[in-house]
Amino acid sequence: MTDEPPARDGADEDTTPAEHTAADGGADGTAGAASAGTAATASAGADASHEAAGVTGTPGVLWRTAVGTAQVAAREYRLSVRRRWVVGVTVLFALFSTSLVFLGGSSVGPARTNAVLASFAQVGVYLVPLAALAVGFDTVVGADESGSLEMLLALPLTATSVVVGKYLGRAVALTGGLLAGFAVGGVLLVRYAGVGVLDSYASVALAAVAAGCAFLGVAVLASTLAAEKTHALGAALAAWVWFVLVHDLVALGLVATLDLPSWTVGAAVLLSPADLFRVLVLRTLPTTAGGIAGVLEATSLGGPVLLAALAAWLVLPVAGAVLAFGRRAV
Repeated sequence: MTDEPPARDGADEDTTPAEHTAADGGADGTAGAASAGTAATASAGADASHEAAGVTGTPGVLWRTAVGTAQVAAREYRLSVRRRWVVGVTVLFALFSTSLVFLGGSSVGPARTNAVLASFAQVGVYLVPLAALAVGFDTVVGADESGSLEMLLALPLTATSVVVGKYLGRAVALTGGLLAGFAVGGVLLVRYAGVGVLDSYASVALAAVAAGCAFLGVAVLASTLAAEKTHALGAALAAWVWFVLVHDLVALGLVATLDLPSWTVGAAVLLSPADLFRVLVLRTLPTTAGGIAGVLEATSLGGPVLLAALAAWLVLPVAGAVLAFGRRAV
């Protein structure tokens, strides 16, 4: 009784009644397995701590988030191509750009190029937001209704990876369609006005892409907040009506009625991605079409301020969608 090693007493206390009957080798194996299980538990706990760190976590977590975002974006882009979104946007803006050039006829030359480009700002402000909102209104709520969102959430993906990845995938599809459509009109415009018009035309196309991606972010936010696809569509249409039609009327009405200072017009421009698109195009041209365009062009906003405001419109709606997605019941 006194010959039994103390170490066995410790082992007996750590084992179950069934393990008391095991041989020394079995006890050692059990102890090894217990040690491995403890290490695995500690490793799992460490991984959980890394995941809980979120955006303030280690570079490893940030890397996994970036990889997950890229994977979701690639998947979303493939789905957009299959649904013919890219083809539809390309055809729409090819018709849009060529129609504006043809309206000027073969008389389009250096003297009239600026007027044609100003027309892109005047008409594109209606069409670019509409196309972007149509592409993005079902980004999240549509995936939720189809069941694919639940499949994504079953994978080791963060809310940031899911929402930002879906936005980026559709943004790439929208950008490709816009640039391809504008390229068709650009070829025709170069034929009439020469290659010297390419710089100004490229500025118009890039401004349209930036405004389209901003409205796509608004659509993704509406899609994340909506409980049903019809609600998201209604919110997207309401956003189009506000930013394209009502916002300018309200802002200029307040300025005229209350005799507000001129800086309030600039503030109103910053609060609408549609106005930012219009001003970015018109401020590079000596031609002003009058009306609301003339008022907006007369603002004292500089290029860096306009670009910073447009960058904010690219980031803030998507960031809001990420926060709203965390509270969404799937």
